[in-house]
Amino acid sequence: MEEPQKTLQENSQKNSQKKNLPLKERPVLVVMAAGMGSRYGGLKQMDPIGPSGEVIVDYSVWDAWRAGFHKIVFIIKKEIAHDFREKVGKNIERVMDVHYAYQEITNLPAGYSVPEGRVKPWGTAHAILSAADQIDAPFAVINADDYYGLDAFQLIYDYLVENSYEKTLPYNCAMVGFQLGNTVTENGHVARGVTSVDENGHLTSIVEHTRIETYPNGIHSSFDNGKTWTDLPFETTVSMNLWGFPQKVVGEIKDGFPTFLDRALAENPLKAEYFLPDVVSSLLEQGKANVQVLTSTEKWYGVTYQEDKPAVIAAINHLVDEEIYPPRLWPRV
Repeated sequence: MEEPQKTLQENSQKNSQKKNLPLKERPVLVVMAAGMGSRYGGLKQMDPIGPSGEVIVDYSVWDAWRAGFHKIVFIIKKEIAHDFREKVGKNIERVMDVHYAYQEITNLPAGYSVPEGRVKPWGTAHAILSAADQIDAPFAVINADDYYGLDAFQLIYDYLVENSYEKTLPYNCAMVGFQLGNTVTENGHVARGVTSVDENGHLTSIVEHTRIETYPNGIHSSFDNGKTWTDLPFETTVSMNLWGFPQKVVGEIKDGFPTFLDRALAENPLKAEYFLPDVVSSLLEQGKANVQVLTSTEKWYGVTYQEDKPAVIAAINHLVDEEIYPPRLWPRV
């Protein structure tokens, strides 16, 4: 296998010519890393799983960089800023244009305040608002604690380059969909957005299933905390929060935030969240967006629970053995 530094240099030359886009005009990668991972029990975003101490987001960024992304915005909490940069950012800063944004619960429109007792962040769409000033091009959004695979990043990058620079409505958006059976864990339940698409592969609806579990005969979902269950096929297309948007969608998210807050503060002030799938659903209902569902057969890996970690480590080591990744991703700092 080639040395990582040599691979970096050669890929950088290829990527700089891709689609004839200058680096500063390429789509931006936005990484949501402000969550604490309550079910996992700690800051899983910085838990090593690679042979040289890499964390999951290292592999996502490596794949995104190989696909063509050059600018990246990490959305984190100020409390973890130093540790995150030391563990993750410093390595990536050597080869990519890295920026940081901070998701603060107090980041609210004028006239609104944090309700007493609220400690939970305001959700994934609010996270994007935290990085609004740094999103200056079409952008992809990912979770920091999910492994998506190179194919997924290539799909979203190519779509953004080819479709998301138009300035007129409807917005050309995309979602990389995964097969449900490739995204579940045997160690507990997961939440997934179950999608419906039309004959052209456009998203028509997305429904958040908050309790999906495996069982001996397959996979099922419950909306009433396990009292009743509905089976879901292995090949059901689900969202893993890998989205692609034109830059103008940031403005739509900002415009919709007060409406969300009015409802949330009246109905569920301590826990309601402003989710990206809800923004997408609203844009679809208003006829403001077409959302192409790009399907990936990649196997998802994640550490939703502590018990997931050994399987993820084994999977990454296997990918290293297969020379999908080098034993050390980034040059030494």
